[in-house]
Amino acid sequence: MMKKKSISASKASLVLFLCQMISALDVPLDSKLLEELLQPPTITQQSPKDYIVDPRENIVIQCEAKGKPPPSFSWTRNGTHFDIDKDAQVTMKPNSGTLVINIMNGGKAEAYEGVYQCTARNERGAAISNNIVIRPSRSPLWTKEKLEPNHVREGDSLVLHCRPPVGLPPPIIFWMDNAFQRLPQSERVSQGLNGDLYFSNVQPEDTREDYICYARFNHTQTIQQKQPISVKVFSTKPVTERQPILLTPTGSTSTKVELRGNVLLLECIAAGLPTPVIRWIKEGGELPVNRTFFENFKKTLKIIDVSEADSGNYKCIARNMLGSVHHVISVTVKAAPYWITAPRNLVLSPGEDGTLICRANGNPKPNISWFANGVPIAIAPEDPSRKVDGDTIIFSHVQERSSAVYQCNASNEYGYLLANAFVNVLAEPPRVLTPANKLYQVIADSPALLDCAYFGSPKPEIEWFKGVKGSILRGNEYVFHDNGTLEIPVAQKDSTGTYTCVARNELGKVQNEVRLEVKDPTMIIKQPEYKVIQRYGQVSFECIIRHDSTLLPTVIWLKDNDELPDDERFLVGKDNLTIMNVTDKDDGTYTCIVNTTLDSVSASAVLTVVAAPPTPAIIYARPNPPFDLELTGQLERSVELSWIPGDENNSPIRNFVIEYEDGLHEPGVWHYQTEVPGTQTTVQLKLSPYVNYSFRVIAVNEIGRSQPSEPSEQYLTKSANPDENPSNVQGIGSEPDNLVITWESLKGFQSNGPGLQYKVSWRQKDVDDEWTSVIVANVSKYIVSGTPTFVPYEIKVQALNDLGYAPEPSEVIGHSGEDLPMVAPGNVQVHVINSTLAKVHWDPVPLKTVRGHLQGYKVYYWKVQSLSRRSRRHVEKKILTFRGNKTFGMLPGLEPYSSYKLNVRVVNGKGEGPASPDKVFKTPEGVPSSPSFLKITNPTLDSLTLEWGSPTHPNGVLTSYILKFQPINNTHELGPLVEIRIPANESSLILKNLNYSTRYKFYFNAQTSVGSGSQITEEAVTIMDEAGILRPAVGAGKVQPLYPRIRNVTTAAAETYANISWEYEGPDHANFYVEYGVAGTMASRQIDIATQGWFIGLMCAVALLILILLIVCFIRRNKGGKYPVKEKEDAHADPEIQPMKEDDGTFGEYSDAEDHKPLKKGSRTPSDRTVKKEDSDDSLVDYGEGVNGQFNEDGSFIGQYSGKKEKEPAEGNESSEAPSPVNAMNSFV
Repeated sequence: MMKKKSISASKASLVLFLCQMISALDVPLDSKLLEELLQPPTITQQSPKDYIVDPRENIVIQCEAKGKPPPSFSWTRNGTHFDIDKDAQVTMKPNSGTLVINIMNGGKAEAYEGVYQCTARNERGAAISNNIVIRPSRSPLWTKEKLEPNHVREGDSLVLHCRPPVGLPPPIIFWMDNAFQRLPQSERVSQGLNGDLYFSNVQPEDTREDYICYARFNHTQTIQQKQPISVKVFSTKPVTERQPILLTPTGSTSTKVELRGNVLLLECIAAGLPTPVIRWIKEGGELPVNRTFFENFKKTLKIIDVSEADSGNYKCIARNMLGSVHHVISVTVKAAPYWITAPRNLVLSPGEDGTLICRANGNPKPNISWFANGVPIAIAPEDPSRKVDGDTIIFSHVQERSSAVYQCNASNEYGYLLANAFVNVLAEPPRVLTPANKLYQVIADSPALLDCAYFGSPKPEIEWFKGVKGSILRGNEYVFHDNGTLEIPVAQKDSTGTYTCVARNELGKVQNEVRLEVKDPTMIIKQPEYKVIQRYGQVSFECIIRHDSTLLPTVIWLKDNDELPDDERFLVGKDNLTIMNVTDKDDGTYTCIVNTTLDSVSASAVLTVVAAPPTPAIIYARPNPPFDLELTGQLERSVELSWIPGDENNSPIRNFVIEYEDGLHEPGVWHYQTEVPGTQTTVQLKLSPYVNYSFRVIAVNEIGRSQPSEPSEQYLTKSANPDENPSNVQGIGSEPDNLVITWESLKGFQSNGPGLQYKVSWRQKDVDDEWTSVIVANVSKYIVSGTPTFVPYEIKVQALNDLGYAPEPSEVIGHSGEDLPMVAPGNVQVHVINSTLAKVHWDPVPLKTVRGHLQGYKVYYWKVQSLSRRSRRHVEKKILTFRGNKTFGMLPGLEPYSSYKLNVRVVNGKGEGPASPDKVFKTPEGVPSSPSFLKITNPTLDSLTLEWGSPTHPNGVLTSYILKFQPINNTHELGPLVEIRIPANESSLILKNLNYSTRYKFYFNAQTSVGSGSQITEEAVTIMDEAGILRPAVGAGKVQPLYPRIRNVTTAAAETYANISWEYEGPDHANFYVEYGVAGTMASRQIDIATQGWFIGLMCAVALLILILLIVCFIRRNKGGKYPVKEKEDAHADPEIQPMKEDDGTFGEYSDAEDHKPLKKGSRTPSDRTVKKEDSDDSLVDYGEGVNGQFNEDGSFIGQYSGKKEKEPAEGNESSEAPSPVNAMNSFV
């Protein structure tokens, strides 16, 4: 029996909690009520717990609170009272607890580091803020260190350490180069979480000297830079592939602790070649969906909003084709305290019971401690109504003195939570917060909700009555809500009336009356019906309604649940919708919607448009002009115009255009006035004063415009003051001592009356001066003389006529005339960037000396002389203009190794100012241009003579010439490359010890101390024997060859043709033959003819194939009138030696002027004297290759060309020329 009557402690807590839920009062958010009720303090705003401040700015520690009466504030610092009155740098904002520590006027932020706590107190209790830890941000400099270059073998891994300075808060790390461009990152190269730059394997392109780590401290907006790190990659062949190894983390396992709710970041970066690919898994589980992200090319696993369930082992696997490696990271998720149930404010009546519950969780589980008015509850003043039970405070039979603010602190090693909750014991008589006599309106048969918002302590009881002396409302036809609201689920007309709510408790009683009106519902008594209408017909939908007489309905029509088209054919009447001239696009559903302030009803119908039956052809035409124009209702500024429309000629009139004529100012000129819809035949027209109006009307339909109607009678409006002033008023001086004021004059009808004039006013701006005014005739310009140079003026121009002035005009700012600038820019400095570019700096001139609108600066510069030639030439000055108030500019296009002068001048609207003193600067040496020519003469069995000209543009002091040459064998392959360095003062060279009858290719260029210039190439052949060469006579000059020779070939290429010129030595009446090819597929295209006797004997020893080819050649020649190219060139040599065609093995032949057969690519040009453009578009100048084409009488060549740029000489055996006849013959030996 005793067990049945006893209640356990846990059940007692539950009962008390339920009692709290039942008995605690809710205070309505009524501003007037809140102002009257006593309330303990509540902290409404405070600074964050960990508050990092900028040491350069004032420290503001926020603490705001509310309460009744308003609370007072105090602070503690590092656990002791902080007396702000004793520190001149610290102030508290009025009516606030916010502290302002003045750092900007001498204070030091470091002196105010510490833990601060705010207390807000009034007679009902004290609330406290969190512990606010103040720490100034820090952005220390990088410690200086000597960084050695990193020499790394290609394919090896590399880690560039950043090691940023420790800042508060920690900096953001990124890597850039000297040009402030972010270094590209990839699966191979990426930045780790610690800021280091990891290379899984290095490549030659990683070589650079400007790997720079930057640390950005956001709090102080500063960026610190580490010394550049140099990386040099050296190559070894072959590059060894490597299986993956982990660069970070090291070892096979590691641990990671993260807090609940934070972002978990796990990282694995691996080395290896090929670059390893990273994959992540969670052992014994799946990665959380929607919270898992992969960053840094999957090297970083990111899980947001982690919880204890995310604890476990995470494995990263790095794999390439040679193998894999893995690392397991054991993750433990801890938790700072977080709320399960935070304590809530209690409002109790005297004698009531209640509880404060403070429940929090965390890992480890947090400790709960209670405070009363900021004091630990164990040492706080005793309260017999209060009992602490762990995380709960139980209140029983409270009194007004029990009011207090309680603090709950939940803490573990990872943080704490602090919550304020007050117990406010109030004894208040009932109050009704709903306005008296409030009117409620509802539609019959719908619910009605009548409010009775209330407050009282103890909680009042609510009763409802109908009428002044009615009985209390009870029964199922009413619903009584806890907030005092009375609900009538189905209101009827007889529900209309006055309702009274009564609130009472032991301290008093109060009542309030509200009124209810029940309205008749809105109904559509005739709904729109389904319609079928022929195209171009007319249709109407009805929508007749009935509604409560006290409600104002609005009717809206929709088409297919959207607004009606903006079309004049749709006419909305009071009870219907009419559509004129129906078209196919009008097909659809039409809905009539009726809205009142209380209800809404709708009805719909479908319109189907069908084709009209065939009808006789209708003739459409423009409408006839309107007639019988009449003016009525003449007023000073308006008149009404009416007319009768003419015949519309089977096309409805869409609109009427009204035009007017001003017989006073512009007789005979008609102007557009307005236009109105075609259904309208009257219009109210706005008029201007002092205009003699006549009007005419034009009708418009789909076909076009009618002829204008006859003009109406004239109507002269009365004069009036001008309504507007001139526009586009400007003030610009034409001379240094004047101000020219201009404006756009008013049009004739804008004058509003006779005697139009203008009042021009001006005064100097920013000077205490009176306006100067002058009245001028109807002009558009006035000149003010004797003004200071370039000063601002305020200007206004006002219109006036015989009746008075226009409204006061707005002012504009102008300037008197400009004069040339007075002074030159000073401190002109030149910084030479490279041999062709320089940067010039100057100091800006004072604006007062500009004496005008500063337009910019002009830099005049010119070349004085070339430092290499020491020869002066015609001085051509160049000018660069830099707009605006710039103080520097770049000078491009300079010539290397030259002396220049420059000066700078300021420019305004008047012109240029004086020049600054000439500044001399010199450009450094550059690389030279190619030698002006390269001639190869005097071929012998084993030697060639080379002659050359110095570069046209040496661009410095020539140090030497570089000659490279290599033989080309009979299979068109390049032999070994030989290089010779020649002193700069030489202009010729005899190459000896060469192979006989061998083709050589020469590459020739000049050098300065800067480097080598572009090269020039030539080819030549040593002779087979000396039978055809005469020995020089005693005292004779150079050897005169008896065989034909072409030398000094020059080319000039345009977009669609090329011009080739040469020097010829040999017999007269020679035929010339040019052959071209595509560079890159052949080393060269040359035609050589053997003219030596021993070569004929060699040819006789060739097999029968050569004899057959010779016979075929002669036969074709006799048939087609063709001649071998060398037959006449070799008039003094053996005529049987002929070049072979590349394509088909036949001997090379040339057509006469009548032969028009097309040629193959790589052969000669067609006889129409063109070369097909599609063969190639490359420039012959670039390549120096032979071209097929036509020759002028002077021996030059004109025609299209083909080829590619000649490749650099190579050591290999790549082919560099087409087979020459000599080499072709040699191949048979």
